[in-house]
Amino acid sequence: MKGAKPINIDKRIVYEAFKRVKFNGGGAGIDNVSMADYESNMSDNLYKLWNRMSSGSYFPQPVKLVEIPKSGGGTRPLGIPAIEDRIAQMTAMLKIEPLIDPHFHRDSYGYRPNRSAHDAVAAAQERCFRYAWVLDMDITKFFDTIDHELLMKAIRCHVEERWILMYIERWIKVPYQKSTGERIERTKGVPQGSVIGPILSNLFLHYVFDKWMAIFHPQIPFERYADDCICHCRTEEEAKTLLATIKDRFEACHLELNESKTKIVYCKTTRRGGTYENVSFDFPGFTFRPRGAKDRRHNVLFTSFLPAISKKSARHIREEIRSWHLSGKRYASMKDIANEYNPVIRGWVNYYGKFGKTEFRKVMMCLNRVIAYWIKKKYKRYARRSVVAAHYRLAAIAETFKPFFHWQEGYFPYRRAKV
Repeated sequence: MKGAKPINIDKRIVYEAFKRVKFNGGGAGIDNVSMADYESNMSDNLYKLWNRMSSGSYFPQPVKLVEIPKSGGGTRPLGIPAIEDRIAQMTAMLKIEPLIDPHFHRDSYGYRPNRSAHDAVAAAQERCFRYAWVLDMDITKFFDTIDHELLMKAIRCHVEERWILMYIERWIKVPYQKSTGERIERTKGVPQGSVIGPILSNLFLHYVFDKWMAIFHPQIPFERYADDCICHCRTEEEAKTLLATIKDRFEACHLELNESKTKIVYCKTTRRGGTYENVSFDFPGFTFRPRGAKDRRHNVLFTSFLPAISKKSARHIREEIRSWHLSGKRYASMKDIANEYNPVIRGWVNYYGKFGKTEFRKVMMCLNRVIAYWIKKKYKRYARRSVVAAHYRLAAIAETFKPFFHWQEGYFPYRRAKV
C-alpha cells in the first residue's frame, strides 16, 4: 500500500509512552532539550519520532554521562538519555513487558509491576525466622558489565519483532558522552538511568541466576531486588558451598562477585545460640540484624532478627534535612514549609516506616529538632530559650494542627503536659 511504513508501530503507543516518560520526570539529555521544550511542540516531535522509528531510520543520541558520588567513595555512572530516546525506549518497553514479566521468578521483585521492595523485605523477614544463615551477595559493577551477546540471546527467547531487537541493540551500544564532549564507546553493560535498562538487566539475571537457582538449588529460597540478592540456607556449610558454585556460575556469565561485600550472615535470635562474625546485612535500604522484641501476649522480651532503616539510608535522610537550611527561612510560615517538603517526607515515611518504626522514629526526631531550631530563629520569645522548649511548642501545635506529614503518622516532637 502506498505510504505504508516498513515497521508497523501504532501512533497511540508512542503517545502513551510520551505520557509515561513525562510522568516519570527526569532531566534533559545530551541535547539539553527539557520535557517542557519537547512538549511545546509535542505533536510535531512525536510524529517525527514515530516516522523515524517506523521507517527504521531512528538512531539514539549519545547518553549523557553523570558521575554520582558514592557514600563509600568513588562514583557511580548514571546515563541520561535524551527525552526523545526515553520515549522511544518506553514505546518498546510497553510492547515487551507483557511478554517478559510473566516468565520472571516469583522472588524477583525489582522494577516489576505490582511488586515492591516492601514485598521483598517482608519475604526476607519471614524466611530469616526459618533459616539460620543468609548468603548476602554483591555483584561488582553489575549494570556496567552485562554481556551484550548473552543479553540479546535472552531477549530473543521472548521477543520476535525485529524492530524491537534492532533498537535494543542500538540502545545498549550507544556511547556515553561527558560534559566535555568526550565520548566513551560501550561494548558491554546497560546504562543506569535508561527506561529500558531495568527490564533488560532483570531478564539477564533471570537467566544467569533465578532460573539457574530453580534448576540446581531448588531447596534454597532467595529474594532478588534488581542486582541486590540474598539466599537463605539451613547451615553455614550449605551457604559456603552455594557461594562457591555461584562464583563459578557468574564467572561463566562474565559477572564477578565483590568479595569484600559478599558475606555469609548468621541470623542470630534468642533461640539460636553461638556467635558469628557477621550478624547483619542490608537489603534495599533496610538493615536486618538481631533486635530486641516483646511478646505482648506473655509480656516477655526476646531477641529477634528484624529489619529497620539502614545507617546509610538514615545518614542520607539527615544530610538532606540539613541541606534544606530551614533556619534561614524564618519569614516562611510553617504551612509553607510543610507544603514544600511534605512530598519528600511522605516518601520517607511510606517507605522506611513500614519496618522498624522505633529506628525510623529516631530519624524523624532529627527532622523535629531542625523544625525546633527554625522555631527559635523565627520567634523572638524562643531565641534565648532551649531547643527543648521549642520542641514542647511544636508538640502543642501538633496536638491540633498537623501540617507535616510525619506528624500525621504519629512521629511527634517531645511532649509535656503544659508549656
